[in-house]
Amino acid sequence: MKFIKTTICAATLMTASAAMTAEVSGNVALGSEYFFRGVDQSGGAALSGGFDVNFDSGLYIGTWASSIDFSNGPELDYYIGYGGSITDAVSFDVGYLMYGYPGDTSNDFNEFYGSVSFGDATVGMAYSDDYFASTGETTYLYIDYGFDIAENMSIGLHYGTISADDDEAYDAVFEDTIADYSVTLSTSAAGLGIDFSLINSNGSGALDADTEFAVTISKSL
Repeated sequence: MKFIKTTICAATLMTASAAMTAEVSGNVALGSEYFFRGVDQSGGAALSGGFDVNFDSGLYIGTWASSIDFSNGPELDYYIGYGGSITDAVSFDVGYLMYGYPGDTSNDFNEFYGSVSFGDATVGMAYSDDYFASTGETTYLYIDYGFDIAENMSIGLHYGTISADDDEAYDAVFEDTIADYSVTLSTSAAGLGIDFSLINSNGSGALDADTEFAVTISKSL
C-alpha cells in the first residue's frame, strides 16, 4: 500500500509542462449488483465511481471506489499503469493495482496485471502474492470479446478463471469459486451508459453468482 501511494504521488508531482499533456476523466455508476470475479461484493445495489489521469506517454494513474456489504466502509482501489499500441490492431496494458478496504485492512491485497488486445478480443492476467483476506498466491486469467450488434448497442463476453497456490486457504474464504462467466449488453441513452449483464460462476458458496442478472447505469464525467 505504501508503494502504490508513493508511486502515485511521484507521478502526480510531474513537471508543469508534462502535466499539461494529461487528460483527467471521471465516472460514476449505480448497479443493481456488484460481482467481482463471480463473488458477490455488495449484497444488492452498489454505488461506485472513480477518477483517472492519462498522460500522452501512455502512463495513467487512478482511483476507484464502490460500496460493499462485508466491511465497515467502501472498497477503495488505487492503480498505476502503462498502455500503448504494438501495431494498428494490437495493443497492451500493464500495471499495478492496490485493493483497499478501510473498514477492515486485513482484506487488503495487491495485484500486478497485464493484457494484450487483438482487435475486439483481450487476453489478460492478474497476479497477487497474497490474495484477498490473506488467502495466498493467486493467478487470474481471463479473455474478453466484444462486438457491435447495432449502431448504439454492443455485446461483451467474458470468461475468467483463478488458480490458488494454497487451495485450502482460498476455499475457506471463497468456497471453490474458480471460474466466472458473463454476457453484457451495452447501450446508451440521454448521456448515460446502460449495461445489462448475466453473470455466473461455478462456485458453490452462498456469495457465488448463480446466473445473476444485473443492471448498471453509468455516467462519464
